[in-house]
Amino acid sequence: MEQVPTKGQPRHIAVIMDGNNRWAKARGLRGSAGHRAGAEAAREVVYACADLNIEHLTLFAFSSENWLRPNKEVRGLMALFLSVLQRHEIKQMHERNVRLRFIGNRDSFSPRLQKNMNDVEKLTAHNTGMVVTVAADYGGQWDISQACQRIAGQVQTGTLQAADITPDTVQQHVCLADAPPPDLCIRTGGEMRISNFLLWQFAYTELYFCDTYWPDFDAGSLQLALADFSRRKRRYGGHSDSDEITMAEGTEIA
Repeated sequence: MEQVPTKGQPRHIAVIMDGNNRWAKARGLRGSAGHRAGAEAAREVVYACADLNIEHLTLFAFSSENWLRPNKEVRGLMALFLSVLQRHEIKQMHERNVRLRFIGNRDSFSPRLQKNMNDVEKLTAHNTGMVVTVAADYGGQWDISQACQRIAGQVQTGTLQAADITPDTVQQHVCLADAPPPDLCIRTGGEMRISNFLLWQFAYTELYFCDTYWPDFDAGSLQLALADFSRRKRRYGGHSDSDEITMAEGTEIA
């Protein structure tokens, strides 16, 4: 297995965990079996990232649009979410100094589920190791609109002038404002889109797409993604000193 050079390692990895239903269908199983297998894959990736000293891992668990799925599937996902929060693995992550937190709109979740989310956050709040953020009932457009509402409120009260609003102002009000922007986004399942995930935060994120269904994504798959990332040149809109800009003689830049 190709190992990842530490120098090329991302500080923050975001993951769109896609392919649970197709994984189950390919095996003649119910969708719920795919989601359970996906939860196990998430646990393995969390531990793999912790072993690699990744600082932040953000997992897209449930999007704002996922409420449109069949009611039976949504109920199953909520039950699975609740059971995961009550598992012994949460205590194990706590013992490994992992901090767990959630982003998204919690209002649509049951009071019991909201309480468990709060309990997990309080349990791990003072941990100083890797931060695992779970995006649940989250959408990038929702995130930006929430930030705009907060900024508009400040303008309305006179604590902020409209002319002073900058990208840094918006950054202070979106989710993950206290974390470095994702260096790498991994999407499994063969689709090549970001599906309304971290739209603001992905301004210069490297994207990695693979055909592997999420339940089959393991530590080895993660190593392949990180090896690919380590070979990329990140220019942030500019160009590196090693890049050569060549132009035909007599060509003018408009």
